[in-house]
Parts: sequence; C-alpha cells; structure tokens
Amino acid sequence: MTLTLILTRHAKSDWGDPRLSDHDRPLNKRGRRDAPRIGAWLREAGYMPDKVTVSSALRAQETWAGIASTLGGAPKVSTAEALYHASADVLMARARGSFSFTHMMIGHNPGMGDFAHRLLRAAPDHRRFMDFPTCATLVIDFGERDWRDLDWGMGEVLDFVTPHDL
Repeated sequence: MTLTLILTRHAKSDWGDPRLSDHDRPLNKRGRRDAPRIGAWLREAGYMPDKVTVSSALRAQETWAGIASTLGGAPKVSTAEALYHASADVLMARARGSFSFTHMMIGHNPGMGDFAHRLLRAAPDHRRFMDFPTCATLVIDFGERDWRDLDWGMGEVLDFVTPHDL
C-alpha cells in the first residue's frame, strides 16, 4: 500500500482573552465552523486517516474534535506536545516514526507550512498554498515507501483545500 500524509493547520483561533496563554487559546466562531467542513471534505474525498497526531494546544485539539465530528471512522489518535509550534524538522521526525498507511498531523505555522513545502516535488496550483492559512489541509502521496525513508521533495500532491474553497 502507498503511504499518505494529511497535514492540517489548526482552525482559526480566538484572541479575545489576553489572560490566556498562546497554548490555551480556543477556536473562534469561524474555526468552529471550518473544522467540521474539513472533516466532511476528507470523508467525501475518501481521505480517511488511520492515525492522527494532534498538537497539545487547545486550538489544535478543538480542530481535531471538529474534524472528527464529520469525518467518521475510528483512527488511532494521539496528542503530541512536540507538535506545538514544531519546526519542519521535528514534524519530519514524527512522520518518519509513523507505522500507519494514512497519517494525519494537526499543527501550527510556520512549521506546518514549511514542512508541507519541503516535502513536495511540486507545490499545488493554489493561491493560498504558500501561506498555508488556518485549517488548510494538504494530502500527500509517497508511493510504496517506508516512513523511515521519507525525505524532502519526495511527495506528490493528491489534494489541497482551504475552508474558503468549500
């Protein structure tokens, strides 16, 4: 089987309470609306993860909850403190440690966007790919490889979507 990686940046977060730490910011109204739309899109397109790794930040956890509410299925889900503001190199190490066929990661920019760019042979023809906006989701195919052999520039874009596209 081929290996597929789904990368999602957390949905739009709320900056309304200055007392909250960055880690503890929740989603705002738009974020709570967008995450389930991404889950429905993934389901309809047939991109079903069997493993999901989510940043420990509240906004990432809430993004996963919204996606899961419309995605269906029962992937194995884990929370990873290491994904909170992770660099592309940290995200690569996490991906290389996967043992699933379709692994989804939910994290933050700038690391998530940088990771997405560096993994691909060619970027998708989408005006928002370069800034990887909130709740943007990239689906990458790596062919029949072993995650441990993953390297920069190996991935082929299967799909890229932002909530605005839906």
